[in-house]
Amino acid sequence: MTYSYGTAQAWLDVLSAQREPHLYDLCDRHAERLSVPSGWELVDRRRPVMHWRMAG
Repeated sequence: MTYSYGTAQAWLDVLSAQREPHLYDLCDRHAERLSVPSGWELVDRRRPVMHWRMAG
């Protein structure tokens, strides 16, 4: 999750591969429960997760 006070927006992204001090990694459970302050916009930029199952 990242956010901007100036634009009153918060963004959910896929988990980052490297540590970044300005990003907050949230598991799916917490990301789904996230709420933003009144008047803010929450933008979910995560891609749908594809689950593959091998036939066998």
